[in-house]
Amino acid sequence: MDLLDFFVFVLYTLLFYFYFSLSRKRITDIRLRKFHKNAFWLKVFASLCYSLFVLYISLGDTTTLYFPEGHHLYKLILNDPSKFHLLFMDGHAFDSSMLDNPHQIGYFSDTSNLLVIKFTAFLSFFTFGQYLTLNLTFSMIAFSGVWKLYRFFCMQFPELKKQFAIAILYLPTFVFWSSGILKEPFVISALGWLTYALYQVMYKRKKIVINSCRVFICIYIFTLVKIYILVAYLPAFALFLLLKNASLIKNIFGKILLIIGFMAGSIFFFTRVADNSETLEGYTGNDLTKNIIVRQQNFNAQNNASEGSFFSLGVTFDGSLGSLIKIAPAAIIATLFRPFIWESRNISTMLSSIESMAFMFFTIFVFFKVGASHFFNTIVRKPIVLYCFVFSMIFSLFVGATTLNFGTLVRYKIPATPFYLIALILILYYSAESQKRKQHLISE
Repeated sequence: MDLLDFFVFVLYTLLFYFYFSLSRKRITDIRLRKFHKNAFWLKVFASLCYSLFVLYISLGDTTTLYFPEGHHLYKLILNDPSKFHLLFMDGHAFDSSMLDNPHQIGYFSDTSNLLVIKFTAFLSFFTFGQYLTLNLTFSMIAFSGVWKLYRFFCMQFPELKKQFAIAILYLPTFVFWSSGILKEPFVISALGWLTYALYQVMYKRKKIVINSCRVFICIYIFTLVKIYILVAYLPAFALFLLLKNASLIKNIFGKILLIIGFMAGSIFFFTRVADNSETLEGYTGNDLTKNIIVRQQNFNAQNNASEGSFFSLGVTFDGSLGSLIKIAPAAIIATLFRPFIWESRNISTMLSSIESMAFMFFTIFVFFKVGASHFFNTIVRKPIVLYCFVFSMIFSLFVGATTLNFGTLVRYKIPATPFYLIALILILYYSAESQKRKQHLISE
């Protein structure tokens, strides 16, 4: 980094502030405006912190792969514009001699890695190839989707703006790990835009054409970057939309037909995709169990060969359904509540462990506050709670079972954490509303 890097960072911060301030003027709610402004500056600060963290404290994919290779690709094209076609070249077609580090050639065969590298190179033409500004731009991409996700939940419960802001806009690891040159800003942004656009199309019936385009773009991004997030998310959100729309139908027979229709359509869609797309290989059906076994073996091999932040679930997975059921609690606990304080070996895992501990205490508090019966009844009976809980559990199971390194886990788990926290917030909210109704009946 140099003075030019800081200068361009400040310049682009002002440009992004101007852009988002224009969109902020369309927000009529004063509190929402405040949350939007605060969330923007938090993302700017997180981007700067992340940039310094991966540069001076803990090297990661940003500083060892995405930025150096993306910047190198940008330089190649800048020096020879005829090489612009490299931005559209398949990863397998790259020659190692064209890379900044020839030993990284294996990473180019992965579509998701190549997407981040190419996008970094493309953005470099607008950011002068400056490291801090590129991280800031990725952070702003995430912010656009995060805000849409926040607005979606606020539309459901306007009285919970502050609580949702804490769960989505201000959640430390969620903000931090989506603020740099990584895959996470893409998937977090796509998750927010997909949720908002699908809701507008399927429920609100607003701007159907443009929101349908947004849905297809988001799905395409997921297929390129992390398809398993989409596989875990779409059924849960479809279930929410299904039940919410069904609640508008007074005829019980109509509700049943709608539910059966949605379920049949969802099953048909996912089986067709799984049968005809190689991108789902390793994440669906029987292949998921194989993927878990292979990844666990790989992590165990790395654990024996190094002193890294590896851990064990304490349960052996053999590929059977019974084994998957046994491993599920340990995998979910690992994703949501680990690393524990005593398992932290560096700054990044320490910060994550503090947040995980807060999640654990809040879970215990909510469970005993509302009682076991109300806790599980709310999950089953309230569509939005069911949706948040199902997604966070399925995603946590997959991530916890396949990621046995805390350094990686703290980053991979971030799509699930806001939804899990929101589920707890809503359980607490519905319990309080139930108590208010009981007191009102008693007073009458």
